[in-house]
Amino acid sequence: MIRLIITDDHPIVRDGIELILSSEKNIQIAGYVREGAELLRMLEGTKADVILMDLNMPGMNGIEATQRVKEKYPNIKILCFSQYDEKRFVRQVFKRGANGYLLKNAAAAELILAIKAVVKGDIYISEDLSDIFEKKPKRKSKYSTPKLTSRELDVLNEICAEKNNREIARSLLISHNTVETHRANLLLKVGAKNTAGLVKWALQNQIV
Repeated sequence: MIRLIITDDHPIVRDGIELILSSEKNIQIAGYVREGAELLRMLEGTKADVILMDLNMPGMNGIEATQRVKEKYPNIKILCFSQYDEKRFVRQVFKRGANGYLLKNAAAAELILAIKAVVKGDIYISEDLSDIFEKKPKRKSKYSTPKLTSRELDVLNEICAEKNNREIARSLLISHNTVETHRANLLLKVGAKNTAGLVKWALQNQIV
């Protein structure tokens, strides 16, 4: 029996995965968590063979959580499950010990295949990313900065104005949780460790 923990902060995603796996008698969902710190707490009392790890989560994101889990539980397999198809994200998670990377637009059959592959000890990369590690001539591009949504740019501007999450939520008429999610997205996309890193990046790239 394969014991699986799903790490994702969107209930509709978790429900969809549960429905897909409901017909798989040898895969048991051992638990659900919405972010990395919660995952680490669950692992203290819950056995798992595989973690289906979203990268974009509030609080501790999937990249940091992957590293923390692998440091403490090296035998647990981690299958990253993300909408990001950029090479830098794939490389980051494998550098931190991930066993697979699956895009969220994957078919149900590929999800099951990926889970079983990493349990066997194989490295799995989404079919749409099959050529991501092929050596290709490097080309300089002025589009090297990550793509930020208009709302992420709004939040970044508010952060650079030294506003806290509550003030940003009030200013942009969004919830506190939504602000946390956008902040987590920004940290992940920019590669910053904290708010100071975000502000530094924004200034260096003349975003604000």
